[in-house]
Amino acid sequence: MDTIVDAQVEPAQSVTAPRVLVARPASQTTPLVFASPHSGRCYPAEFLAASRLDPSGLRRSEDSFVDELFAAAVGFGAPLVHATFPRAWCDPNREPWELDPDMFIDDLPSWANTTSARVTAGLGTIARVVASGEAIYRGKITFAEAERRIETCWKPFHETIQALIGGTLGVFGQCVLIDCHSMPSHVPVSGRGDRLADFILGDAHGTACAPHITRFVERRLIDFGYRVRRNDPYAGGYITRHYGRPRDHVHALQIEVARDLYMDEARFERSPGFADVQNDLSVLIEALAAEVSRPGGS
Repeated sequence: MDTIVDAQVEPAQSVTAPRVLVARPASQTTPLVFASPHSGRCYPAEFLAASRLDPSGLRRSEDSFVDELFAAAVGFGAPLVHATFPRAWCDPNREPWELDPDMFIDDLPSWANTTSARVTAGLGTIARVVASGEAIYRGKITFAEAERRIETCWKPFHETIQALIGGTLGVFGQCVLIDCHSMPSHVPVSGRGDRLADFILGDAHGTACAPHITRFVERRLIDFGYRVRRNDPYAGGYITRHYGRPRDHVHALQIEVARDLYMDEARFERSPGFADVQNDLSVLIEALAAEVSRPGGS
C-alpha cells in the first residue's frame, strides 16, 4: 500500500485507505446504484512530491464531498460506491488507457488512446492538468507508473461497479446507475458566460437512460427550486456512456451539482448550504427509489 496523505490535514499525518469503498444497505431494496468517482481525497505522498502544485491546487479537480451529499442512498436501500483516490491521480471516468504521450518518458503502447478530446485537453485517465488548467507534474512519468495506477485504482473501481450492476440485475431485472459529480460554479452553458444551472443532468442525449427517469429527476429538482439543464455542457462521461444500456435494462444518469450551492470552492469547506442540498438530494433519492421500484418504473 502506498503512503497516502489526506489533503485536508497536515502532510505529516499519513493514512492508509482502500482504493474503493462501498456503503451498502443491510438489504438492497431498490434497483438503484450510486457512484461517486471523483470525490476521493487520499493523495499518495509520492504524488504530492512529484507535483508542482500544493494539495489545494490538486484538489481543484475534486468533486469534494459529493459522496456525502448522496450518502442517504444507503438508507433508502441502494449501495453507494466511491473512489478514495483522487481524480488527479487516476480518473475512473475515462477509458482505461486515454493517455497523453507528451506526459511520458517512454513510448506508449500502440493500443493506447492518445487522440481523444479529453487527452488533448490534458484530462485523460492520468491527467496532465487539474480542472483549472494548471499543469500537475514537475517532469514526465513512466508508462509503468500509469499502468500501476490503472491496475490498482481504475480497474478495482470498475470491477466494483460491474459487480453491483450485475447483482442488481440479478435481483431486480434492471439497474439504474446514478453517476454523481459536482461542477465549478462558473461553468457556462450554451456559450454564455453566466451559470444558468444549479444541476446538469447527463444522459448522453437520451441514449444512456430511459427518458422518463431523466424527466423524473429533472422535475423533482425543479420542484425544489433549482435551475436544471440537460446535457449542456455535460452529457455524461465514460461511466454514463459505457454502462448506460437501456435496451439491456441498465440505465445511467449523470448528475452534476454546482459547487457554490454547498461548499466554499476556495477553501474546500462545506458551506452553510450543504445541509439544505444534502436534504434535498435525500428527498430526491427516496422518491427515485420508489419510482424505479414500482412495476414499470424503469
